[in-house]
Amino acid sequence: MNIGVLQLNSTIGDYEANLQKLRAGYEDACKRSANFVIAPELFLCGYPPRDLLLREDFIEANLRALTSAAKFTGPVPLCVGFVDRNPERPGRPLTNSAAILHEGEVRWRQAKSLLPTYDVFDEDRYFEPGRSAAPFAFGGRKLGITICEDIWNDADFWPERLYRRDPVKELVAQGADLILNISASPWHAGKAATRLAMLQRVARDEGLPLVQVNLVGANDELIFDGNSMALNRRGEIVAAGRSFAEEVLVVNLADDARAIALEWPPAEEQLFRALSLGIRDYVHKCGFKSVVLGLSGGIDSALTAVLAVDALGPERVLGVSLPARYSSEGSLTDAAALARNLGIRHEVLPIEPAFKAVEAQLAGVFAGTRPNEAEENIQSRLRGLTLMALSNKFGHLVLTTGNKSEMAVGYCTLYGDMCGALAVIADVFKIDIYRIARWVNRERVVIPESSLIKPPSAELRPGQKDQDSLPPYEVLDAILHAYVVEDRSREDILQQGFAAAVVDDVINKVTFSEYKRRQAAPGLKVSPRAFGVGRRIPIAQRFRAGPA
Repeated sequence: MNIGVLQLNSTIGDYEANLQKLRAGYEDACKRSANFVIAPELFLCGYPPRDLLLREDFIEANLRALTSAAKFTGPVPLCVGFVDRNPERPGRPLTNSAAILHEGEVRWRQAKSLLPTYDVFDEDRYFEPGRSAAPFAFGGRKLGITICEDIWNDADFWPERLYRRDPVKELVAQGADLILNISASPWHAGKAATRLAMLQRVARDEGLPLVQVNLVGANDELIFDGNSMALNRRGEIVAAGRSFAEEVLVVNLADDARAIALEWPPAEEQLFRALSLGIRDYVHKCGFKSVVLGLSGGIDSALTAVLAVDALGPERVLGVSLPARYSSEGSLTDAAALARNLGIRHEVLPIEPAFKAVEAQLAGVFAGTRPNEAEENIQSRLRGLTLMALSNKFGHLVLTTGNKSEMAVGYCTLYGDMCGALAVIADVFKIDIYRIARWVNRERVVIPESSLIKPPSAELRPGQKDQDSLPPYEVLDAILHAYVVEDRSREDILQQGFAAAVVDDVINKVTFSEYKRRQAAPGLKVSPRAFGVGRRIPIAQRFRAGPA
């Protein structure tokens, strides 16, 4: 059997465009001799639709799209994900379902059995789980059709399982001789390799060929990598979709299908491509055409600019330098050099006159006090004000340039450098920023070398350096990875050899900065645990992970 795999990018709620993509992919696969075609989970409405699922008109539009999709099918069946109504009560009103469309009609429906409710997933909020699963008979085969999480419960792969049921084994027990999985599996660093290893274990354990189609593209914070896979009954790869790109594959699942080798790109390249895709889809799906960002001459804004150019092209990126009295000449020249290397428009708009005006305005009420963060943050907020003015006037979307290390400990200014619509690198630790930047410069200098080697500084007071307020980033990021990403306790982190005073200071900074992060722009998720939708910490709370 030849399986057509439609690794496509859908937009939430854009039913017309999603249908057009589905039809074009289906017809392409049919022309290439596919006998059966599969498309991703909830492709018709886009994933994740979240509380749009509470709208009756959204559900109706999704069901009309399903009927429309059925009409363009011929003798080759098409399996696609959609939102179905749950006919049984009591229970939630909807199901996350797969439909098989054939000869102009909806021939078969199957509800997803295992509903993830962890990290960024909240499917149990909306959907009723399928109570049973049965193979679909076609072409002399019994096709075991599963939806994303349904296949993520293999007892031999996971030391601790989340669910009592294993839909794959249920299907195999009923005679399924081919496992198909339609998926919307979000990406983070290391996820694609884990997903492949899990799929290989399932194929080998059951002794059956397996094909997974995975969504590609980005919706808000989530990035979907594609990397669709076809495996033979020995778990060997016989076909693989590209990473972070749309593709239509037609896979021959004959027993003698030749296995292929797969090499993952370097981690830095994967992060770069994921972030670039995240920018591109966020900008286009939100209806913008261009972006603006502040260029400080530092590494964070430099990498953000490089990513924006890769995502959108240089003609759609505006870089703005916003110097004040503490800005070094090197920062200005580094920003200008970066702009030239990228071929983007670059404006220099000094904020010093506005800074002096605000100082004069506050002179009376600030009289008798010592300068502190209040004066420093005026500069950052004037920069945010200027970027937002450019956004309002010319329709640019503002990109923020803060990294995960800064966001974690609150080393950022509300309504200042946090001001913007998309926090591109907010899930990337500082030490990884440098690694990606070195990868960017692997063939030619794009990011000026001085931006890579000078000590990081916000330049909000004379001679200021990040390490005046923070531990060295190698130490800070290691503690943050343990505490934020791995949810390790203070005692566990101390056992790694860090000084207690440093660990306690970092943990306290993370705790007290929650109110800032709640007001931050959405950030692209590229780690197993990102700030934002997948990490739900109360702001008003008194639990302290440090010593009493």
